[in-house]
Amino acid sequence: MRVSVVPYDPRWPAAFAAIDAELRRALRGIEVLGIEHVGSTSVPGLPAKPIIDVDVVVTTDRVSAATAALVAAGYEPRGDLGIPDRDAFAAPPTGPARHVYVTVDGSLALRNHLAVRDTLRTNADLRRRYGALKQRLAATDLDDMDAYVGAKSDLLQEILAAAGLSDTERAEIAGVNPDADPDPDTDPDPGLDGQTEATRN
Repeated sequence: MRVSVVPYDPRWPAAFAAIDAELRRALRGIEVLGIEHVGSTSVPGLPAKPIIDVDVVVTTDRVSAATAALVAAGYEPRGDLGIPDRDAFAAPPTGPARHVYVTVDGSLALRNHLAVRDTLRTNADLRRRYGALKQRLAATDLDDMDAYVGAKSDLLQEILAAAGLSDTERAEIAGVNPDADPDPDTDPDPGLDGQTEATRN
């Protein structure tokens, strides 16, 4: 199999802005603490799968209300798919291709996403190395997505360490799902476009 990785597209921030606006309309009346653009498309200059990753941040007691609002807006709930405090949703077929997650404020799942994003935005060397690795892997025939995830594992652990996550936190991220990848850009779409259902952020 080949993983589709494309050069950074300067239109991705505008695509996220459109998704953000659509989600805020859907979630009107619910206390949302933030809507975060995460994954590789959120890092200027970084090659990525051309799918926008979005975390809707709420407190634990707002997860059910946020889920109901997204379902009413045409999103299909997929559950946590093995990642605590992060529920995945299949997006409607209209609008930009996207992965949408409802994440609990302060959770390791959210801190994981933000740590990878923020470190790659500010650390040029790690960004260059990670982008080069992704492009090499995209040009390689792989057995499956697990092979792609596994080939990035050591560098992603280095990124998380640079972000200040502790050994315990990094072990927990890996231990929740042995195939877990801290970059949601790796996630096959949990949605309706026929790709494999999984999330590995």
